[in-house]
Amino acid sequence: MDEFVRKAAALGLPAIMLLIVMATTGLAGAAAITTALAILGGPAGMLGGIALLGIIGLATEMLSKYGLEALLIAIYRQRIQNGESRSSIRKEIRKLPISRELRLRLDEEFGC
Repeated sequence: MDEFVRKAAALGLPAIMLLIVMATTGLAGAAAITTALAILGGPAGMLGGIALLGIIGLATEMLSKYGLEALLIAIYRQRIQNGESRSSIRKEIRKLPISRELRLRLDEEFGC
């Protein structure tokens, strides 16, 4: 069941984003889809929009699989291993728009 939920979330978020952008175009049908993809793709056009929706789907699946907490911890551990200072990590964590509980968990992990 967890696998199904992850796949549904990975497909659902890009679809919702595409529908929202399509609604803002004021167009209908294929013209709305084409325009929405071009808007999402920016300078890369429709192909960029398709790629962006794919990347968002992959990111959503990863977040649903590992959870935001585990993902942030892994990212900050990697940055510390690459030589970034703990003080800069602490400052960044304090500025993140995250819940109090997640901030406390990150504080425990990285000594903020």
